[in-house]
Amino acid sequence: MSPVLAGVLQLVALIAALALAYIPLGDYMAKVYSSDKHWRVEKWIYKGIGANPNTEMRWPAYLRGVLAFSAVSVLFLYLLQRLQGHLPGSLGFSAIDPDQAFNTAASFVSNTNWQSYYGEQAMGHVVQTAGLAVQNFVSAAVGIAVAVALVRGFARSRTGELGNFWSDLVRGTIRILIPLSVVGAIILVACGAIQNFAGIHEVGQFMGGSQQWNGGAVASQEAIKELGTNGGGYFNANSAHPFENPTPFTNIFEIFLLLVIPFALTRTFGRMVGSLKQGYAILATMATIWVGFVALMMWTEFAHHGPAFQIAGGAMEGKEQRFGVGASSIFAVSTTLTSTGAVDSFHSSFTGLGGGITILGMQLGEIAPGGTGSGLYGILIMAVIAVFIAGLMVGRTPEYLGKKIGTREMKFAACYILITPALVLVFTAAAMALPTPGNSMTNSGAHGFSEILYAYSSGANNNGSAFAGLNADTQWFNSTIGLAMLLGRFLPMVFVLALAGSLAEQKPVPVTAGTLRTEKPLFTGLLVGAILIITGLTYFPALALGPLAEGLAS
Repeated sequence: MSPVLAGVLQLVALIAALALAYIPLGDYMAKVYSSDKHWRVEKWIYKGIGANPNTEMRWPAYLRGVLAFSAVSVLFLYLLQRLQGHLPGSLGFSAIDPDQAFNTAASFVSNTNWQSYYGEQAMGHVVQTAGLAVQNFVSAAVGIAVAVALVRGFARSRTGELGNFWSDLVRGTIRILIPLSVVGAIILVACGAIQNFAGIHEVGQFMGGSQQWNGGAVASQEAIKELGTNGGGYFNANSAHPFENPTPFTNIFEIFLLLVIPFALTRTFGRMVGSLKQGYAILATMATIWVGFVALMMWTEFAHHGPAFQIAGGAMEGKEQRFGVGASSIFAVSTTLTSTGAVDSFHSSFTGLGGGITILGMQLGEIAPGGTGSGLYGILIMAVIAVFIAGLMVGRTPEYLGKKIGTREMKFAACYILITPALVLVFTAAAMALPTPGNSMTNSGAHGFSEILYAYSSGANNNGSAFAGLNADTQWFNSTIGLAMLLGRFLPMVFVLALAGSLAEQKPVPVTAGTLRTEKPLFTGLLVGAILIITGLTYFPALALGPLAEGLAS
């Protein structure tokens, strides 16, 4: 079987698995967030944190819950790392340096999971399980909660109430993420991923010295790492490490995990707004971009320019032989079009245009299908902008899902789409202009610029993957990428929730003959075009200096 055919067949199998899970998972999540009943364990949690889950919140109160919980999480995870040397199960590792502890705390709480350290050489069992793994669950649950609040804004009328943040947070964790992660971890263990609390042990001699590995609760963290679109690996090699991702089957299974909730949330959206066709339109938009990016990536990486590529069957540098070009391309696109950041290959070793595809995937806003929750609310913001553009073209007041998109709503949407590009471009420009940050680049020229651009695109978009080749463990990068992650996560949430509150207060607008049918293929095409054009106009100059220049020169 040719490598190209193998890659296509894996893509088809993945799509089939996602299609099978789409309806049951999407409907289940809609029931979770629409139910008025609380499980007993959830009542215990509410009592422990002093929250009343039955109290409806307007958007400022909902936002305060998000920010307060996240601030406490950052502080807890920071202190846990700083005290690591005094904790049991530290494996002899000392406390994490302040700048790196801040960066890691900001990273995992913001669902970014950027790592400027070697996991197996820095973090003990307690920090990994009680700190990082816990944030993998709750940061993903926060993203879903904010998305559900926006969906309620579209679904409700004549009220500013968006639900209860604490109820949404707990339900997302207890009823969705934990059960699915348990099943995922069992499958990974059955396929060879490790799950233990072993210490550091010697596994053999290597080039005159001893080679050592430490164990850990890898399978359980791997499951939620992908399912919650987190991405932080137990080991530095991430999903290229055989302890995390042992076989070609687990590789496809992990891609399935990182895509299944973001895609299924479109079904949840359709259920909650009372129109499954609206959910299908958003799904079609996501799927069109995702499949298109996968096809482009496979084309760039399989292209045979020279005898080395012909012998290898494609651009194999930096890719695992266990997975090959096809599966590595699917993983790279899926992890950068979501906010996952897990990698099973070095993106820096991709062809110039292939590396550019991974950067562009993040710069789209990671909305195809995006992160757990963040993908849905991100593409709904783009849908609001698309209907506004359509309204300008035909001279009508824009409407979406029975809500008028006026000046106030467009201000919130505009602020949302401007924040992340501003963070990416300003921090990238500062890093290139100052003398010290440039010393961290392994490469010069266009590829070196791509390393910096990728790092800030990854941080501000809450992706977390690294281009490789950039030494990001410096005070400059730990601090600035940490700030980019926090601002890129929580500032957009302010405008998402403000928009949700504004929409929920409106009266529903009746459908007329002149209403734009947003469930039709025409709107899907308009939305895809709006996403690509807005992103292209924003980032094209930066992309031209990096991956495009490198790709055209090769």
